[in-house]
Amino acid sequence: MADPDSAVSPTAIARRVVEAILAQKLAPGQRLGEQALADLFGVSRTMVREALMQLQARGFVEVQSKRGWFVVQPSAEEARDAFAARRIVESGILADAGRPLAQVIRTLRAHVRDEQQAIEAADAATRAFLLADFHVCLAEQMGHRLLTDVLRDLTARTTLAATLYQSRHEASESCAEHAAIVAALEDGDTARARTLLLAHIGNVERALEPEAAPDADVQRLRAALVPVAPRRGAA
Repeated sequence: MADPDSAVSPTAIARRVVEAILAQKLAPGQRLGEQALADLFGVSRTMVREALMQLQARGFVEVQSKRGWFVVQPSAEEARDAFAARRIVESGILADAGRPLAQVIRTLRAHVRDEQQAIEAADAATRAFLLADFHVCLAEQMGHRLLTDVLRDLTARTTLAATLYQSRHEASESCAEHAAIVAALEDGDTARARTLLLAHIGNVERALEPEAAPDADVQRLRAALVPVAPRRGAA
């Protein structure tokens, strides 16, 4: 069903896919059927294909001959590159914090409260989205509109890595680290906020377990051997 709250366009479809990645509702390697997406959004397959091509250009999906479109599965090296890029962008954003931060701090404090509520409510999708979106919100509130889009994509890339490599970093840890960053900003200590931010990104990266990523052939075999129907006589 088409989304009644916004005009449907290839860009809007692409945005929804990235949001689903940030919420960990789309997993690495997951197939994105053109017809299924067309039915979901109430649009033509041509429009869906254009959205998928946008996502391909941004590095989120890939097309496999005769099989269709799939969410990418980042390699360990690609994950490291994405985290390194985030460190450069996010530390630069805080290094440029020269304007009054009162409104920024109010917005970020509210964001952290929302994170805490999602954690307490065991709302996995909202929790995952908000924890990732904290960094996007920081860039946006600091007035870096171009970097906001860049950081959203980089954060989605590291979210895919965290999903694929079974991150051991607890949601409550991330939330507490976000709160500490906001507290440092509130104290006017942007240097400490920057140090805490870099430490937080490093903590998330170190919590990944690259050896835990399932081999693509193993994934295909597992999918092929899913029972088609209950065995005769099974309880």
